[in-house]
Amino acid sequence: MTPYDRLAALGLSLPPPPAPIATYVPFVREDNILYLSGQGPRQADGMLRRGKVGAEIGLDQAYDDARLTGLNLLAVIHSAIGDLSKVRRVIKLLGMVNAVPDFEAHPKVINGCSDLLLEVFGERGRHARSAVGFGSLPDNITVEIEAIVAVEA
Repeated sequence: MTPYDRLAALGLSLPPPPAPIATYVPFVREDNILYLSGQGPRQADGMLRRGKVGAEIGLDQAYDDARLTGLNLLAVIHSAIGDLSKVRRVIKLLGMVNAVPDFEAHPKVINGCSDLLLEVFGERGRHARSAVGFGSLPDNITVEIEAIVAVEA
């Protein structure tokens, strides 16, 4: 199965890649490494999922927001290389959670993205990762995730 077949089997399709919200580019390719700028939980209609995890946003919703963020990362990868089948390996994620100070389940939140990448790429989606909490994120989004991906030449 291709990554697109796996997405379809999950009932998912790629949204348009989100446009940058400031002065940066969504990705930089250096040789066979693709560096993805941080993405957030932007729905296909452009609406952002916002809120503080551990206050008005629970763990299940935050997990879903990280999964949606992963889908947006996939959209950027697709726009950068034209075919998700050209992904050789997801190397690293940095997951940031907009959380209250005593929230401790940051890794469980970012699993939403990690699980999606494993479902789409199989073992090629297994990656190194950091999951950390922040006092705030741009536009009060619940999560932001950046990635480093190895791609075919």
